[in-house]
Amino acid sequence: VQLQACGGGLVQAGGSLRLSCAASGRTFSRYAMAWFRQTPGNEREFVAVISQYDTYYARSVEGRFTISRDNAKKIVYLQMNSLKPEDTAVYYCAASGTDYTGSTYYRRGETYDYWGQGTQVTVSS
Repeated sequence: VQLQACGGGLVQAGGSLRLSCAASGRTFSRYAMAWFRQTPGNEREFVAVISQYDTYYARSVEGRFTISRDNAKKIVYLQMNSLKPEDTAVYYCAASGTDYTGSTYYRRGETYDYWGQGTQVTVSS
């Protein structure tokens, strides 16, 4: 599976952006797809995941971000509204071929088998 993320950019606080992650491969619908983000000097941080059955969010983005997927197009989206300067980061999409019950494993970077290249999101105050 290859992942290609895009849609990042510069936006003012309170604004919106939609990230997209296009995937290759035949079994896209079976993968749990996630977004992580990373700032310089920090570890990657879980943002959201959508599996075949569930969606989970980090508390810091819940109510502002929405993850969705189009299995026919093999794309996963991250709609980001009410953006804050602290959302500034490089955003990565990731894919996991294993199903888990609950969100615990999905929140860990090591769960994921494939990663995209990252797209920069900058939110100005």
